[in-house]
Amino acid sequence: MAATSTSPLFSLSSLSASLPSPTRLPATLSLRALSPRTRLSVSLPFASPHGVYGAWAAMSTSSAGRLRRRGLEVVCEAATGRRPDSVAKRERQNEKHRIRNHARKAEMRTRMKKVFRALEKLRKKADAQPEEIIEIEKMISEAYKAIDKTVQVGALHRNTGNHRKSRLARRKKAIEILRGWYVPNAEPVAAT
Repeated sequence: MAATSTSPLFSLSSLSASLPSPTRLPATLSLRALSPRTRLSVSLPFASPHGVYGAWAAMSTSSAGRLRRRGLEVVCEAATGRRPDSVAKRERQNEKHRIRNHARKAEMRTRMKKVFRALEKLRKKADAQPEEIIEIEKMISEAYKAIDKTVQVGALHRNTGNHRKSRLARRKKAIEILRGWYVPNAEPVAAT
């Protein structure tokens, strides 16, 4: 069927007068002239920009039906060009958490490096004393605290945190064994 005659197009003001007034108008309305013989099989529910089909949809179907009989199709789009506030808030939160997580991870890595450097220095030192390990144990304790904080806030998986703490402990124990300050298979002497 060829479209030979079309109904005249109405202005947006006359169209908005025939539609019930919603709480918030859609962003764009476009009108298309159709042939009077053309049959529309598409239902045109009107929705608010929030995606809620409520009283406006129920009231607008009769107006849409009148416009369909006149040969007009109403296309409603809710493209306002701005995202919902919840998306913007989530982006702000993600950025804040990213910065905070990065700072925690950086602190953890710094403390681990300090421990590794101190242990390496102790390993290379010729006249090392067993009392020097006490200062390194304090540094290890601070590194453990930083690792535990990073795991607690969720910036690091708990298995990864345990792995890193284990690396620190193994490296310390290797130095103690090398220096002879710790014997792995020594039986404790029973006090009599």
